[in-house]
Amino acid sequence: MSNNIQQENLAKILQIALENQLVDLHTQYKELTIVVRTQDILNVSELLRDKPELSFDTLIDVCGIDYLDYGESLSTKHGLRGKRFAVIYHLLSVKLNQRLRVRVLVENNEFPMIDSVSEVWPVANWFEREAFDLYGIVFNGHPDLRRILTDYGFIGNPFRKDFPLSGYVEMRYDKEQKRVIYQPVSIEPREITPHVIREEHYGDCES
Repeated sequence: MSNNIQQENLAKILQIALENQLVDLHTQYKELTIVVRTQDILNVSELLRDKPELSFDTLIDVCGIDYLDYGESLSTKHGLRGKRFAVIYHLLSVKLNQRLRVRVLVENNEFPMIDSVSEVWPVANWFEREAFDLYGIVFNGHPDLRRILTDYGFIGNPFRKDFPLSGYVEMRYDKEQKRVIYQPVSIEPREITPHVIREEHYGDCES
């Protein structure tokens, strides 16, 4: 079965299985992508895993996205307008040899929160901690939500696009106190936010 036919069949199954929980369905970078609402992620995840005709038993990755300002200029087709943060899930069905990308647009830009899928796919545990650490996205129901890459005393979320390149604090060893201390950065804060949106077929090899 060709990849196009397999994706068409999968799209039909998803439309029937998810019904009104499906906000959008499209193909992006030769992979099927669905968009669902924040409040539906747990139910959708269980359906994707448990329905025999879907059988997405493997969660490959969870990552956060910060659209910040440029998200405002994107098409409303995928529900992006006004939503700053999103969580992306990459799924694999080993049994059926098919892949799926799930995008969830987080509702609250000031305090982004979404239910944890760690009970559906236990491997999500560390992925969600990473998104929490780097983007400040809170995963409700996570069994141990704490930073995983930055230091315990780190301030802010370094992958947010408004996070200054130099950070907010710096650390040094203080000879008088005989310990490492934190202090405000001694250089002028800078922000470098590259705006890169690649074309649909960017990087494809010519036949």
